[in-house]
Amino acid sequence: MKGNAVVFIDKEKVSFQEVDIPDPSSTDVVIEVEHSWISPGTESSFLRGERISGETMWTPEHPWPFPHVSGYQKVGRVINVGADVEDLQVGDKVFASVSHVKDLFFEFGGHINPAVTHHSQVWKIPEGEDPLAYSGLVLTQVGYNCGIRAPLNNKDVAVVIGDGLVGQWSAQTLLHRGADVVVLGRHADKLNLLPTEVQRINLQKEILSEVLPNYGSVSIIIDTVGSMETVSEILPFMKREGHWVSAGFLGNTGIVDIQCLREKEITLHTPSGWTKERMDQTLEGILEGWLKTLPLITHRFPSQEAAVAWSLILEKREPFLGVILDW
Repeated sequence: MKGNAVVFIDKEKVSFQEVDIPDPSSTDVVIEVEHSWISPGTESSFLRGERISGETMWTPEHPWPFPHVSGYQKVGRVINVGADVEDLQVGDKVFASVSHVKDLFFEFGGHINPAVTHHSQVWKIPEGEDPLAYSGLVLTQVGYNCGIRAPLNNKDVAVVIGDGLVGQWSAQTLLHRGADVVVLGRHADKLNLLPTEVQRINLQKEILSEVLPNYGSVSIIIDTVGSMETVSEILPFMKREGHWVSAGFLGNTGIVDIQCLREKEITLHTPSGWTKERMDQTLEGILEGWLKTLPLITHRFPSQEAAVAWSLILEKREPFLGVILDW
């Protein structure tokens, strides 16, 4: 069968084009996509040819990973259900992660319609809810995963490095758990989208080593951007038996001095990917209202204009955060 998809055809080259899709199996559902949410960090890294998989850096020994369908998250309506699928039916509004595609570098992708998807990668959206709020569910889960990794006591100080989407949802999760949250960023417009209870440090205007002591000893670091330099600046201000959560993609620069961590018995956490349990919990957080997604959407484009959306992201010609493709 045929479909349309956002295809990374080569390094920094994006095309909206027809692709071949496998016929659905008895364990698949077919989804008519309404919205898909771009993951600017991860997808940009693939578009620049930096990765061969989610956590593996591309090297010249690897094949060149193009063309492929980008992304990993969207929402829509079920239009066909396989014979062995019992928990979904035609007409359900759902979220789906990766879906099947043929004859490209990867056999799966996110921004594709119709989306033939294994039922294990589909979540039903609660009745009456706006599907758009759930269209970035995997990425929201990344922030949630960062925010739940470290044990904390009420009012522990947690520092989040990065004011992007993962940093936003990490901060929301920590705040929900009772932490005193400080977010480090470089974009006033993004920092202003944080909950009012969150403290902000704008690294474009403030010197971290001068202002961080004002917040007390740090119990948790969450690095969402892959900045070993910033982590190193914070470590001297950490409590003994603190926690460092590393979620940013570090390529080949993530060299950790274990002895440096041992001095204060700091625990290193390395969250990655998504699980059904965490996806279920993230969906519940959105439903309950403490994980907020809609206020973080700054741009929407018709899916046919995906190349325009990517020119905005790559060229950074104006501030952006959540970027949606409407199908």
